[in-house]
Amino acid sequence: MRELTRAEEEVMQILWKIKKGFVKEILERFDEPKPAYNTVSTIVRILQDKGFVTHKAYGRTHEYYPVVSKNDYSKSQLKTFVNDYFSNSFEKMVSFFAKEKSISVKEMEDIMKIMEDEVEKQKVKR
Repeated sequence: MRELTRAEEEVMQILWKIKKGFVKEILERFDEPKPAYNTVSTIVRILQDKGFVTHKAYGRTHEYYPVVSKNDYSKSQLKTFVNDYFSNSFEKMVSFFAKEKSISVKEMEDIMKIMEDEVEKQKVKR
């Protein structure tokens, strides 16, 4: 899956939140200072060319909606991140954040509980 630019991702975050919308509605969701209408319109068309967004036409106006889910994009980006920075090892990634004190003890305990639950689920599936 192709990576989005920061501006493209910002538009996608809005579309994921509102589910569908016209350029004007997308623009309204931006924080100040808001980009120009034409800028948002161009970004949406780029997202459509990349296969992230499609539209329904109402005459000369278009209502846009996401084709790629936020979850699918998040998974793809996380896999790329882990591959690029941690030699494709989630273990190395978690270890890095734990050693850097980026994760609190409570968060580490929560992660361990999630992992233990997932291990049990996967053992049952076998």
